[in-house]
Amino acid sequence: MAIVMDGNGRWAQKRWLPRVAGHKQGVDALRQVVRACIERKVSVLSVFAFSSENWNRPQDEVSGLMDLLALALSREVPSLKKNGVQLHFPGNRVGLSPRVVEGLDAAERETAHNNTLILNVCFNYGGRWDVVQAARQLAEKGVDITEQSLSGAMALAHVSDPDLLIRTGGELRISNFLLWQSAYTELVFTDCLWPDFDDAELDRAFAEFARRERRFGQTSEQRAEIEAVPEALAAGQRHA
Repeated sequence: MAIVMDGNGRWAQKRWLPRVAGHKQGVDALRQVVRACIERKVSVLSVFAFSSENWNRPQDEVSGLMDLLALALSREVPSLKKNGVQLHFPGNRVGLSPRVVEGLDAAERETAHNNTLILNVCFNYGGRWDVVQAARQLAEKGVDITEQSLSGAMALAHVSDPDLLIRTGGELRISNFLLWQSAYTELVFTDCLWPDFDDAELDRAFAEFARRERRFGQTSEQRAEIEAVPEALAAGQRHA
């Protein structure tokens, strides 16, 4: 599952608070969603924390986000480690401060052996950047660029493509997030601002996902035949 966590700034502005206050509340929402994902046996959660375009925001907001990241790492990593969460921070680390880079590296090392939930916090990430850096890697190594090789060089090559992508905040776009990986991902959009996103909103998204028919370019009849095979095998095993 993947989430574009949108609406922090608008949540704060509605309450006459600085935008950074919304981002702080967004950290609380993420903590709650991580817990809910663990309870619901979600294996991978990828969230869009800071895009490569977010550098264009007001400087005080960007500085506040960097400080918030450093604070969140120090406060949240021990609990995430205890709960079996394996942390990754896909994104471009060039240009980040040494303090931030050191914090990201340390968090990944400390949680590397956990396997309850893989949490990808995409930071200074962009889908186009991801494709370009993957292609550059392959070109530098002299490797033919194919779908398979490009997928293996992506920043999220350690996980499978998301089945479901949720965007909060009411916007109907994915904003340069996981462009390659979302080719067959189901998209669910909600007007709920990210700081207000909770278990009930997550379950509504899951219910919507459950109503979708995922054909992957095939017809409904073909998918029905494919899905019937394991059911038939299971039935045969029960009667054996």
